[in-house]
Amino acid sequence: MIYLKTDEEVELMRESNILLGKTYAELAKVIRPGITTAQLDKMAYEFIMDNGGEPACLNFDGYPATLCTSVNEVVVHGIPSEKQVLQDGDVISVDSCIRLNGFISDSAYTFPVGDVKPEILQLLKTTKECLYLGIEQAVTGHRLGDIGATIQNHAEKNGYSVVREFVGHGIGRDMHEDPEVCNYGRRGNGIVLKSGMTLAIEPMICLGRRNVIIEDDGWTARTVDRKPAAHYEHSVCVRNGKADILSTFDFIQEVLGDRFI
Repeated sequence: MIYLKTDEEVELMRESNILLGKTYAELAKVIRPGITTAQLDKMAYEFIMDNGGEPACLNFDGYPATLCTSVNEVVVHGIPSEKQVLQDGDVISVDSCIRLNGFISDSAYTFPVGDVKPEILQLLKTTKECLYLGIEQAVTGHRLGDIGATIQNHAEKNGYSVVREFVGHGIGRDMHEDPEVCNYGRRGNGIVLKSGMTLAIEPMICLGRRNVIIEDDGWTARTVDRKPAAHYEHSVCVRNGKADILSTFDFIQEVLGDRFI
């Protein structure tokens, strides 16, 4: 069932998403060669708790951490570890959710680590473009397939592939609500979008083949060819004329400045 949110509920969701954006800005200050993904996870947990939130990923279906930290060929759901030390030239996708005010926020950002190859930086830029182009389709009267078709078209025309196994979703009081929001599809297909729908739109785009495998931990999803992937995500509310983006990368941009992708 799809739950339309009231204006008051949307504003509560925005507050949760702002806290998540500020959490990512704290991580942006320290993401560099030599730091472990476990250190990032500890920082995020403490910041969220200190600011009145609850890490919604922690213990969700048994997931053992606050963050998903997906490095290089890991597309999603990489588990933070003391053994995983970020190296110069890596990229790391950070994905997390916060429960605040009874609602869950969700966004993801892929950070370059040190000096990253130009072809990988271009993957990041194109994936973020896919995100915003998809968001442009999240308006009243459009169809769900318009979002996926737009993302797929932009990724593939630039020579990249789109992951099929993982998709976006509705979001609100629960982390995963209806409907699923695919990053591929056909324009004009799917349900008609209505004002008040809240969606997590999250393109996952690969430099090489789109196929993924799940590692033995049951969570970590990586590309079969071990080529890098990128992942950006915003929580949005469908509105007339223009989608309302509830999450934000602005705090990340304030930290990174000229290094902001």
